[in-house]
Parts: sequence; structure tokens; C-alpha cells
Amino acid sequence: MKNGFKLFLITIPLAAIGAGILAYIVNTSPPPAQKPVDERAIAVRAVTVQTQTVSPNVSGFGLVTPARTFEAVMQVGGTVEYVNPDLQKGAILPAGAVLVRVSPLDFNLAIAQAHANIRATKARLAELAVSEANQTSALAIERQALALKANDLERTEALFAGGTVSQSSLDAKRAAHLAQSQKVLAIESSLALLPTQRAVQMEQVTVYEASLKTAELNLARTELTLPFAARVSAATVETGQFVRVGQTAAMLDGIDAAEVTAQISIGEIRRLLQSTHPDTAKFTADPTLMGEVLRSLDISSDVRLSLGQEVVHWPATMDRMSDTIDQKTGTLGVIVRVDTAYSGAEPGARPPLTKGMFVEVRLSGAPISGIIIPRSALRDGQVLVADDDNRLTLVAVQPYLIQNGIAVITRGLAPGQRVVVSHPSPAMAGMLLDVVEDTDLMARLLAEGQK
Repeated sequence: MKNGFKLFLITIPLAAIGAGILAYIVNTSPPPAQKPVDERAIAVRAVTVQTQTVSPNVSGFGLVTPARTFEAVMQVGGTVEYVNPDLQKGAILPAGAVLVRVSPLDFNLAIAQAHANIRATKARLAELAVSEANQTSALAIERQALALKANDLERTEALFAGGTVSQSSLDAKRAAHLAQSQKVLAIESSLALLPTQRAVQMEQVTVYEASLKTAELNLARTELTLPFAARVSAATVETGQFVRVGQTAAMLDGIDAAEVTAQISIGEIRRLLQSTHPDTAKFTADPTLMGEVLRSLDISSDVRLSLGQEVVHWPATMDRMSDTIDQKTGTLGVIVRVDTAYSGAEPGARPPLTKGMFVEVRLSGAPISGIIIPRSALRDGQVLVADDDNRLTLVAVQPYLIQNGIAVITRGLAPGQRVVVSHPSPAMAGMLLDVVEDTDLMARLLAEGQK
């Protein structure tokens, strides 16, 4: 009881007094001084954008093929008596060169026989003309004889009516008249057949003349000549060999021009079309329509061959589009033509554009002028821009062209603005920035835009 009494009379009053003093001090003392927090700038990389002219382009790869090929097919059969000594794989032959010649003996005999048949038929026509003249003269004589027989028959009939001659004499005169009439009729029949016989012989002359032309044509076909300058890709005949009609003697590739079928994705072709001509936005993936649109636009073509450290170029023209789309890759074949495949070739320095080379084809549209920025700087249709106070602003832009690692902006940005290329997280409008100029990146962008 004594300890509880002490707690009640001493400890509790002292605790209450202490609490009151502490409350008084808290209420009467001034608040502690507060130090303002300094704003921290976020370090970012930025490029000062510039106006650049960019040529929209797409590229694809393909194999070189000759624009023209010649298959030397034998049109006549026979024994080969001549083969061009340069008809070997890889050799280049000029236009008009004789490749193979078949022995013309059989065809010369056919020509001689056709000439003989024509002469024989013409002789038969001449014979018919002489026969017609002879029979015409004979007919005139026989008709005179018939007239005499008719007069004799009339006198005999008059005498028979007067009882002067007998019946047998009258019958003899009638028989003689009928026999002469039969002679006249036979000659007239022979003359009537002469026009038909002459027509038959004239048609026979036509047949023999056609045979002569066929023989002469076959004689000309015994010699195969090259219609254009070409390189031999295959040769399959030798001197003394018997060849059949339709047999292939050689295969040659033209050297005047080459073609490349480059496989390019539909999306890239659409991008090229839309950047070159915006009205093609409703363009459909129709190969025929693609070809018509590409040919109507100002699109240049270039074929490139990589030779280690060096790249060889050939100017080309967009010729046509492939008829189908590759179902595996979704690409479309764009066929370009190079008319300078062999011109300008230098041994050891510049090779000719030959069959089988794997090359790159680049299609370029009309140049576009705009602000170029890194493609990675686009974020959901916006770019981050550092203003004059190094504050972050969000600018909405619509890229006119996106190509490789760059984007071309024609509206929304102005030359000299600083576009943030790093991505602060979180990116809030108005935040303070510590901007570091990335001049190397801008130099790379300008160089890429000029490709």
C-alpha cells in the first residue's frame, strides 16, 4: 500500500508536469527551417536536325540471265560436214557466224529432180499445144469430108426415090456418112479434153515448183547461222555426226543485254510507290497493276555487284514485273534490263555482267526534301524535342518516308530543333534535360540519306 501511495502522490504529478512543459515548448517554439530541393536534369542525347534530300529506294537480289538466247535446232537431217571451230562452251561468236553445216548433196539432188520434173511437165504442155493444132487441122479436113459424104448421101436418096439405085447402094452411102460423122466426133472429143489435160499439167508444174522451193529452202537450212552476237553455253554436235530434224546442235546466250529478276517484298514496293506518288495509297498487290504504275513513274534502276572492297555498277531500266508472287517469301519479281552487259568490261578490273551472277538491284524514286531523324526517335507518332530552355516537349509528327534507319519528316519539325534520340524513362513534358549533342549520329544520318 505504501508503494502505490507513493506512485499516486509523486510519480503521476511529475509525469503530468513534464508533459505540460513539453506541450508548451512545442507550441511556442518556431518551426524548423526547410531547405528547398534542387531540380535534377536528366542526361539525354540529341541531334540538331537538318533538311536533307532523300531518294526513296528499295533493293532486292537475283541472278543474271541473258535477255536473249538462241537454240540452234536442226531443221533438216543429214550428216554434219562442218562445225565452227569456235563453237565451244564460253566462246563468243559474232552475228552471222556459221555454226553448223549439213552435207547438201541430198538437197542438191532434190533440186535437180524438181527441175527435171518441171521441164518434163512443160514439155508435155508443149506437146498438148502441138496436138491441139494438129487435131484442129484434122477436124477441119474431116468436117469437109463429112460435108461431101452428106452431099453424096442426098444424091443417092434422090436417085433411090426415082428408082434408079438399089437399097443396098443407099445403105452403103448412109454407112459411109455415119463413119465420117464418128471421125469428126472423135476429134472434137479429143479437142474438148485438151483444156483439162493442160490444166492438169499446169497444176503439176505448180506442184513441182513448190517441191523445188522446198528443196531450195531445205538446202538453205543445211547451214545454221547466228542471228546476233552470243556466247556459247553448250555444243552437242561434231563433224561426221548424223543429226535428225529437231535435234539441238548448240545453245548460245546473247551478250547485247542482260536481265535480272530481283525479289522485292510487296511492302517495300508499296512504300516506294507511295513515297514517289502519294495517290497510289489505294494500290493493290496486283502484278499487272504494279508494272503499269512503275513504268509510269520516274523510277531509276541500278544493278550492283560486290567484289570485296569494290562495288561495280550497271545502269538498268525497269522492264516488267514477274507474273506471280512467291508464296514462300511473299516477294514479287521485278525484272530489270541492262543494255550494257558487256560494254566497258576490262579484264581484271571490270567483269562483264554474265549469266549466273548474284547481284543487287536497287530501284530509286524521285528525291524528297525533308527533316531526317533516326527511325528509333519515333515513339507512337511522336518525337521528343528539347526546347531552348532544355525542357522536354512532345511533338506529334507523321513521317513521309521511313527507309532503313531514317525517317523523313515534312511537317511538324523545323531545321535547328534538337530531337532527343535517347529515351528517358519516364518521359514527361516539361522535365529538365541535360542535352548532349550527338554529332556522329547526325553525320551518319546525313550519309545514309544520300545513299
